Amino acid sequence: MGGRKVKEIKAEEISEQPTSDSKPPKAVSGTRPRIATPSLVDKQLAEKPKAVRSKVKKVRGKKYVAASGKRGTEELTLEEAVKKAKELSYAKFDASLDAHITLELEKADQQIRAFTVLPHGTGKELRVLVFSRDADEAKIEEISAGGAIPYDAVVATPAFMSKLAKVARILGPKGLMPTPKTGTVTDDPEKVVEELKKGRVEIKTEVKPVIHVSIGRVSFPDEHLVANFKAVVAELKKQSKIKSVILAPTMGPSVKVRLDSL
Repeated sequence: MGGRKVKEIKAEEISEQPTSDSKPPKAVSGTRPRIATPSLVDKQLAEKPKAVRSKVKKVRGKKYVAASGKRGTEELTLEEAVKKAKELSYAKFDASLDAHITLELEKADQQIRAFTVLPHGTGKELRVLVFSRDADEAKIEEISAGGAIPYDAVVATPAFMSKLAKVARILGPKGLMPTPKTGTVTDDPEKVVEELKKGRVEIKTEVKPVIHVSIGRVSFPDEHLVANFKAVVAELKKQSKIKSVILAPTMGPSVKVRLDSL
C-alpha cells in the first residue's frame, strides 16, 4: 500500500528532545511519572507538634480593634459591665448580649442542665407549634409532605409522641423535636408555651464547664439586662459555684464581671 513513511521514534529520543512550551512533556509508556516532592515549608510543619500546626491566629477587624481599646482591663461590677458591653457593640442591628459563665464543678464529667424564665424576656418573639389534640394530626401530614416549618419551638403531650415519629427525621435536624430533657414533652403544654414566650432559656454546660446564654438585647434598659442575668445566676447557684463571668455583645469585645457584684 502507498502512503507516507512514518519514522519510528523511540521513547528515549522523545524524552531528550527540548521543547519551548512551558508545559511538561506528556508521560510516555514505560516511563515513571514525576512525583512532587514536599516543600521545605511542608517539612517544617510536619516536624512541629500537632497542637502547634492546628493553632490558627485570629485576625480581628478594625471595628473590633477600635472597640477593644475602649473596654479597659479591669473587672467591673455587673451594672458597669452591662453598660460597658452595650457601648462596645458595633453591630448595625439589635444585637444580643450574651453571658459566658465558667463553673467550678466537683466532678470533671458533671453536667449542668436547667431552665429559667428571664423576667424581661429574650427580645425574640417565639412561634410555638403545639401537638395535643386529634385535630393537630393534620399538621403532621403537612410537615411530612415537605411543607414549611415557620416555628421556633415544638411542644407535644406524651400521648402524641408516637404520632410524631413519622416526622422525627424532619424535626430532629432542625432542633424542633420535642423531648423530655428540654421540657417540651408535657401534660401541660399551655404552661410551657407561656413560659417559652415569656423568655424561658435553657442553661447547660458544654464539653467544658462553661455556659453560654443570651440575657436579652443591647436595646434593653440596663436594669432589665441586670435582672435577666441575676435570674440565670440564681438558678446556677442551686447547682454549682461560679468561677468567672464574661459579658459580650454579638459583635464586640467582652468585659469581665466581678463575682462579688453578682
